[in-house]
Amino acid sequence: MNPQEEHPTVSIFREFLQIRTDHPTPDYESSTKFLVKKAEEYGIQYEVYRETGLPIVIMKIEGEDQTLKSVLLNSHVDVVPAVTESWKVNPFAATKDEKGDIYARGTQDMKCVCIQFLEVAHRIAKSGKKLKRNLYLTFVPDEEIGGTGKGMEIFVYTEKFKQLNVGLCLDEGLASPTEDFTVFYGERAPWWVHITAVGNAGHGSRFIEGTAVEKLMRTVNKMLAFRQEQSEKLHKCDHECGKKLGDVTSLNLTVLKAGIPQDHSNNYSYNVVPTQAEAGFDIRIPPTVNLEEFLQQLKDWTAEEGLSFKFASYIDKNEMTKLDSDNKWWENFKASAKALDINLVTEIFPAATDSRFIRNLGIPAFGFSPINNTPILLHDHNEFLNEKVFIRGIDIFMGIIPNLVNME
Repeated sequence: MNPQEEHPTVSIFREFLQIRTDHPTPDYESSTKFLVKKAEEYGIQYEVYRETGLPIVIMKIEGEDQTLKSVLLNSHVDVVPAVTESWKVNPFAATKDEKGDIYARGTQDMKCVCIQFLEVAHRIAKSGKKLKRNLYLTFVPDEEIGGTGKGMEIFVYTEKFKQLNVGLCLDEGLASPTEDFTVFYGERAPWWVHITAVGNAGHGSRFIEGTAVEKLMRTVNKMLAFRQEQSEKLHKCDHECGKKLGDVTSLNLTVLKAGIPQDHSNNYSYNVVPTQAEAGFDIRIPPTVNLEEFLQQLKDWTAEEGLSFKFASYIDKNEMTKLDSDNKWWENFKASAKALDINLVTEIFPAATDSRFIRNLGIPAFGFSPINNTPILLHDHNEFLNEKVFIRGIDIFMGIIPNLVNME
């Protein structure tokens, strides 16, 4: 290939990045059409499953033994919004600079892995070599808004998913800023909590007791004190005991609301003490924390009269994949990485992915994006991935995935 010519798979990657699957109005029909066209070009079996309400593209390379548990390569096609004015290029143009850095929303999270999985399937199909077990690829919607409703959360309980007979799932990980590659074997449970306080109202000139804002702020302060404890636990332990972000509980105040609006503008009645105040928190809980005990902690924080809470996002189960010699999938993964001479670092994923729904079924799942020497820029402005890192990622997957699918 001429050095000036772009690798064909890079061109496919950039074309996929240009499809606007950003929320709040992701164009799933265009991404589905793109993936179906590629499956047809590559001679890969496919179907578009729509019974959950949005299209899920399922591809299959059939193995010799249908009784063996399959390997599933799962990726989501949606991306978060991009604040255009904060980018140095159009975030949906997939601009490539002179260094080969491709700038676009979704380069790291996770359209790169979508296309890498697709290229692995292409290479396997093209080789004509028969696999021992079935290999499936699923391209799912709505992961970026929690995977609930019409995404992976409901899909894993369908008859269609059961028919896949999944023994192992590979899903997204994170870029690594070092020479190492990170593998995630669990993730923190996302609890989005909305707290409402109700109290006494009156004129803003008076010392009114038991106001909603007072009650709310007492709870907020307790929760922020817990946040500080967790932050100190993480940073104090960075060098002493090697704790990572995924090992502690993060808590952030993301919604704060009170006041009586005068009209539909931003004007408020500053002289009126409101009867209600609200706060929202994004809480991420490691799988090492007992969720029932943490729920009781939340109830204790909001025990004062006039306080109540509800969940905008909640799970009561958060399983991890065991990384021991009894897990043959992990032993195979490690051996494959060693043969490739790449160093793996294992961590708890600090945020949440569709893998949690897989693990909660008792199915092992690894989060792995073969990206190193790259800053972590998912959801950030000027998200990018270098084309050489992208291509090397395909080669890494080719050194791992066939070994898993052909495992005895």
